[in-house]
Amino acid sequence: MIVALIIACEVGFWALLALALAARYLLRWRRTSVVLLLCEPVLELVLFVVTAIDLKNGAEPSWEHGLAALYIGFTVGYGHYMIRWLDGHAAHRLAGGPKPVGPPKYGMARARHEGALWLRTVVAAGVALALLQAAVWYVGDDGNVASLRSFQWVALRAAGIHGLVALAYTIWPKKAPVGAEEAEREKERAGGSVAGGGGRGAVA
Repeated sequence: MIVALIIACEVGFWALLALALAARYLLRWRRTSVVLLLCEPVLELVLFVVTAIDLKNGAEPSWEHGLAALYIGFTVGYGHYMIRWLDGHAAHRLAGGPKPVGPPKYGMARARHEGALWLRTVVAAGVALALLQAAVWYVGDDGNVASLRSFQWVALRAAGIHGLVALAYTIWPKKAPVGAEEAEREKERAGGSVAGGGGRGAVA
């Protein structure tokens, strides 16, 4: 049941996002789009409550509960990032907004970008670890919490591996081809300008 609910939450996430973007850029219903976007966290809340109820009713802790914690953590860490990315593309395609600036590819600009993504992974892992630890305490010594502990290690390994990847970009920055370094600097400045000004397609 938990796996089916995770799939339903994922489908619901993209469905709500598509409806919100359509309402904002096709129908010009900005308030409606904001309401739809505010419904996104409700999906994770429902998953959390159902998982807690499942454990309360005596269900044996399993990989399904661990997967639910990882999913909620990932959504917390990366959900807003994905929404902003898609919103920028929708604004460009549907409302004549500026073309979204892609992430930098070379040098320390790329290293900073990878570092920012790693911080999101740390947040995702932290949320998952907290939820899993709460489940361990809730089940107590009488239950089998090995699967929950194993998913805690999965969250830690994911954050650790991503951290090593981000560190590698800092220690060995990817060098730009001849003539591309200045273009990368311009792209980074443009990206900072769009982020600072909110942009036409910025999510409220």
